[in-house]
Amino acid sequence: MSNLTDELQNARKAAGLSQDALAMQAGLSRMTVQRIESGQIDPRLSTLLEMARALGLGLMTVPAALRPQLEDFVRSGGRLLGQPPGAGAPPSIAQSLADGRR
Repeated sequence: MSNLTDELQNARKAAGLSQDALAMQAGLSRMTVQRIESGQIDPRLSTLLEMARALGLGLMTVPAALRPQLEDFVRSGGRLLGQPPGAGAPPSIAQSLADGRR
C-alpha cells in the first residue's frame, strides 16, 4: 500500500496543497491524512478514493498478472515499444463520428 500512499503524497505536494487543505477537500481530518502519509494507519479504500478524487486523480485496480505490461504501455506513451506515435491506433470515436463512420 505504501506505493499508493506515496503517490498520493507526491501528488498533494505537486499540487501545492498542505495536508490540511487536502483533508478539507477530501472531507477528512488533517490527522487522518498525516497518519496515512506517515504509514501509521492502513487506510480504507474509500478514504484513498476520496483523497485521489480531491487531487483530481482516479484509482484503478488491475490484475497483478497484467501490471507489468500496463506499466510498460503507460511508460511508452500508450504505444508499443518502438512504434511511432499513432501507428496502428484505431481512429477515435470522435473522429469516426466526424467522418460519418460508425
